[in-house]
Amino acid sequence: MAYAIEKEYGLYIGNRFVAPSSNARLESLSPLTGEVLCVVPDANAADVDAAVSAARAAWPKWFDAGPRKRQALLMKCADRLAAEAERFAWLETSDTGKPWRESLANVHTAADRIRYYAGACRALEGNTLPVGGTILSLDFREPLGVIGILGAWNFPLNMFAGKIAPALAVGNAVVYKPAEPTPITTLEFARLMGEILPPGVVNVVTGNGETAGAAIVAHPGIRKISITGAVETGRRVMAAAAATGKQITLELGGKNAQIVCEDADLDRAAQGILLGAFMNQGQVCTSGSRILAHKKVAQALGEKIVALIPKLKIGDPFAKDTTMGTLCYREHMDRVLDYIAIGRREGATVLAGGGRLAVKPFPNGLYLQPTLFGDVTADMRIAREEIFGPVATLHTWDDEDAMLAESNGLDYGLAAGIWTRDFGRAHRLARAVEAGRVWINCYNLFPSGAAFGGSKGSGFGREDAFETMLAFTQVKNVVADIAAEQRRFYE
Repeated sequence: MAYAIEKEYGLYIGNRFVAPSSNARLESLSPLTGEVLCVVPDANAADVDAAVSAARAAWPKWFDAGPRKRQALLMKCADRLAAEAERFAWLETSDTGKPWRESLANVHTAADRIRYYAGACRALEGNTLPVGGTILSLDFREPLGVIGILGAWNFPLNMFAGKIAPALAVGNAVVYKPAEPTPITTLEFARLMGEILPPGVVNVVTGNGETAGAAIVAHPGIRKISITGAVETGRRVMAAAAATGKQITLELGGKNAQIVCEDADLDRAAQGILLGAFMNQGQVCTSGSRILAHKKVAQALGEKIVALIPKLKIGDPFAKDTTMGTLCYREHMDRVLDYIAIGRREGATVLAGGGRLAVKPFPNGLYLQPTLFGDVTADMRIAREEIFGPVATLHTWDDEDAMLAESNGLDYGLAAGIWTRDFGRAHRLARAVEAGRVWINCYNLFPSGAAFGGSKGSGFGREDAFETMLAFTQVKNVVADIAAEQRRFYE
């Protein structure tokens, strides 16, 4: 079933779509046909200021409503989203090109994130310090106020829900900028939430990073910035946010290793590597694209992966049996193709894939073949730089210390996978790899409540967990003397 897409959106401020202050617009193009799906404003500093004003007016009352009220309203938002899961999945697939089955799973994950934080906000507690005598020291957790959030294009709905939910749950209001290529599900879910939440609690401004994004980061009325994006973008945002003393959470890129030991179940590992490297066409910051296989099993593992790749169903992303769709937008596809060419020039061997595909019924769709490189050395660019597409590299090792040095030798530190039958070894390796999330005998599982985030160049701060809520609060300490009479300081 097809659903309608609004041809032109305004800025979503104060629970309604409003006209921007200029005529600057951005087009959202279909990755399947190249046609214009919709037009959105390219917001400027004045538009961001209007959104911040709405949020600043809303958040004190939203916080004063209390956790029980916030929980009830956020649960309603999650229930409405789940009830319209098929529509949102269709919209997400239209805008991103990912398979409908993945989009549907993303919608339900988004609803689950909201439900998790809706419940968790009632578990926030303060502290009492035993000072002694008649003195009481009390710690209270309070919201920061207005939160600025910059989303990424690869999981637009999931990103929106997962980032705003902890901020809203503890009483903040948000100003959110979706990534330029994929604004539709963010705007549609904001519209839905506006039917439930008070005006100004959720505001969405579309636009380029250089205009709308920079204005959000610079605005003095915003207390914290949360961003998911490329490493270079995150570092620029961090530097800009320092000018106004904003707190910041960075979830940045990764070049993630999947370590395969000689005792691993190779059939299970090959399946997991396929998921880790090619889910969402490899457009995942945790993509397990760097396969470090023990030399005793590397050839057999490579053969199993190559044999599995043709079983991936690449086709119409709206078909329920399709497992791989298109890349998200043309400039990014060109970048991934450049990396494939670089790999060939560097001397790596293409074991599978390596080019574009023409797929019915979308011959102009941004399809790429799942690609596996062999004969890869650690100094190659394809082994060191984040490609963010359906491209994996197969490396070999025979010394564990040297393998760990290679795994940890990059500036990235987001995720890793370990495949072994020896749980003691798995635990030792998990502690040794420099990554914020480590999967053992599985990959790309994201349970709500499990802390997710990176180290080194992959950022800092944690998402999807209880502690994420704490990062959207500040502690206020109150010291009181409850003595019956006023103390005289001169006695």
